[in-house]
Amino acid sequence: MVRTRRVLAGALLAGMALLTSAGSAAADDPSASPSPSTSDGGTGPTEAGTTFRNATVIQPSQHATAEASTGDYLYWVFPADAGQRATVKATVTLPEATTRHGASTWQVDVYDGLRRRQACMYGHQTRKAAADASTVELSCVLRTVRAWSEPWANDPLPGNYYVRLTVVDLPSADLGQPVQTAVEVTAADQGGAHDVDGKLSEPLAPIGYAATQQTTNDASDDGLSPLRVPLNTEPADGWASGWWTDRWIWTVGGGVLGALAAMFGYSLTRGNGRPSRVPPGF
Repeated sequence: MVRTRRVLAGALLAGMALLTSAGSAAADDPSASPSPSTSDGGTGPTEAGTTFRNATVIQPSQHATAEASTGDYLYWVFPADAGQRATVKATVTLPEATTRHGASTWQVDVYDGLRRRQACMYGHQTRKAAADASTVELSCVLRTVRAWSEPWANDPLPGNYYVRLTVVDLPSADLGQPVQTAVEVTAADQGGAHDVDGKLSEPLAPIGYAATQQTTNDASDDGLSPLRVPLNTEPADGWASGWWTDRWIWTVGGGVLGALAAMFGYSLTRGNGRPSRVPPGF
């Protein structure tokens, strides 16, 4: 009996240590940070779209750049899956201070696949650049993407997310001046704490198009006409299936620990059997 108690107690302690270490490892995982390092991020596209429909596709950890004129609306689109928290960072390199006529205010906005503007949890979504500033940096940390939510809610859902960068206030004489822009998006997995029951039948990823030039047989002056090419915004590893979360580990582990605790409690209370002093038949 003593040996059985020791075995059950050891199994119970081992199970608790295993679950505790798993939780600590998840907490220490760099991917759980809202703004992980992107030193390994690849080089992205070198142009930006001008509307939602022709937004330039970028993948998380890519570094996208674009040349534009002050006053342009610049659009990029990236995929975000359930359980991810996206961080958008934008940098605008301004013209020479001697050519500008005053301060300017820049803003970055993020919209989901239904073109609903998403609120930033924190970050510098709007910033004012002084007349002598050379760059302005913007950032927006979105809420964690949910696998499903009520139809009336404005929760972020799996699918496309559009980044729009533009100037919202500046002297009219500065409109049209050249600027250099850079955008980078990171997506950190937040783990099972943000999982919900249910999932969307399809991600909010409406098909967009990019206009490219391709030679055609149409009668035209230059023999070129724009070709609308569908954009692929699916994540590199595909959309999540929606059924697996790390909550399964905690559920199964909790069930095993509960069974071990019940067996240990029974071993403490069952006694040594029938006392020898009790006559047979009683």
